Amino acid sequence: MSTLLYLHGFNSSPQSMKAREMQEYLLQKRPDINFICPQLATTPAAAWAQISEICEALAVRNNGHFGVAGSSLGGFLATRVAEVCGVRAVVINPAVNPQVLLQDYLGEQLNPYTDERYLLTAQHMQELSELRVNEPSCMARIWLLQQQGDEVLDYREALEYYRFARVCIQKGGDHSFIGFNHYCAQIIRFLEL
Repeated sequence: MSTLLYLHGFNSSPQSMKAREMQEYLLQKRPDINFICPQLATTPAAAWAQISEICEALAVRNNGHFGVAGSSLGGFLATRVAEVCGVRAVVINPAVNPQVLLQDYLGEQLNPYTDERYLLTAQHMQELSELRVNEPSCMARIWLLQQQGDEVLDYREALEYYRFARVCIQKGGDHSFIGFNHYCAQIIRFLEL
C-alpha cells in the first residue's frame, strides 16, 4: 500500500482544510493509499524528530515508497523530507525562510485548532535555520503549487528557491490555496502513488 504523508503548517493541524480535502479525496477515489497527517509538535526540532520517525517506519514498511505533501511550514519540512529520504514532494504556498518570517511571531502562541499554548523563541528560529535545505538536490522530485495572492508569504521567494522544480503559479488566491481540492488527483499522480 502506498502512503501519503501530509505535513500541516504553523499553528495548524490535521483538521486544516487542505488536509481534510486530501483525506476525503483519498477515501473516495484512492482508498488504496494510506494517509498520514500527524499533529506536529510546536517546536521545529521536535516536529522534525516526529517526521523522521514516521519516514523511517515508512521506508521499512513501504520499501522507501511514499510521497509527501506540505503546506506553508509543512512545505518547508516536506522539502527536507524530499532531500533526506529521496522521495517526491508537493509543496503548497511553502515557507522558504521561516526562520526570518516567524521572527515577528516570537512570544506566546495559541494553536487555534488544538488550543495548545506555547512560547516561540529565538532558539526555535535557530532550529529552523538548521533544518533549511540550503543547497537542495531534490528539485526534480518537487512540485511547487503557489498562488500570487498569498497574504502571508512573498510568492517570489518560493519561485526563486524552487526555480528548478516543477512549478504551478496562479494569479490571485491566498495563503490557504483556493481551489486546492481540484489538485488532489494531480498531486497523487505526481507523487507516483
